[in-house]
Amino acid sequence: MSAAPGGVQTVDLNFQATPGVIAAYLLDTGDGLAIVDTGPTSTLPALTAGIEALGATLNDVRHLLLTHIHFDHAGAAGTILSRVPEARAYVHERGAKHLASPERLVASATQIYGDAMERLWGEMLPIPPEKLTVLAGGETFRIGDLSVDALYTPGHAVHHLAYHVGPELFVGDVGGVRLDTHQTPRAPTPPPDIDLEAWRQSVAALRGRDAQTLHLAHYGRYAHDAAHWDGLLDKMELDAGRIHAGMEAGQDFEAISEAYTKVLMQELLAEGEDLPARYDFACPPWMSVQGLMRYWQKKAVRSS
Repeated sequence: MSAAPGGVQTVDLNFQATPGVIAAYLLDTGDGLAIVDTGPTSTLPALTAGIEALGATLNDVRHLLLTHIHFDHAGAAGTILSRVPEARAYVHERGAKHLASPERLVASATQIYGDAMERLWGEMLPIPPEKLTVLAGGETFRIGDLSVDALYTPGHAVHHLAYHVGPELFVGDVGGVRLDTHQTPRAPTPPPDIDLEAWRQSVAALRGRDAQTLHLAHYGRYAHDAAHWDGLLDKMELDAGRIHAGMEAGQDFEAISEAYTKVLMQELLAEGEDLPARYDFACPPWMSVQGLMRYWQKKAVRSS
């Protein structure tokens, strides 16, 4: 765990025994602890240890600020709330019903991960609706001594939120995957909700915020500067263009995925020797290919 100015604590959730892949963020609100993105239940021991390193316990948690409901961000939320009755979760209105009844989420993920579900993610318990604060984006609310702006930031997911707290901007996945200061941010684009037009609008809104520090789920904190956002947009266009070119050439998913993964890993290797292996854990390339292919297919249908 590491501390940032302003009292934000970064907890490495050590996903699949791999450091620097998934982060949760802790804030002392004056009314208990707030966690920005809990991570999956499989990494709850690491989160608990991070809280205890602050001299606190899981029972001191009162607020779960969820950027979106994917397993690697919100999987542990129900388990935490089942253990800490005083706590509550904050989530976008289009994700709330899936936290209250996660059966469809679990079934969909099981189709992808099969027998690896438990090892990767652990259980995802339902959250009683009365423990959810449902947000549309655009709200400002208080948790303890802190004022929080909830920002609607679709693109990666239709129900994605970012949270602006003082000089800190918690951007979930819409801020990209960036595992090192030397790595250019890349857009994680798994199915089903990828919308590049909406993503660009979210980036425009976020880069205009008066903040100093970005906190990424994958992974860590970076300066809130033009270079970060410019790099993310450049790579997003590059990666989307590569997938589209493969589709235009009549290639199938396997061929597109193989070619994309090869060039992506070469580019990451040029930025850091450890980046290809860590990136594969944080954002499997084949999933990004799936999401972008779905995006281009939907776009073609809309324009026909």
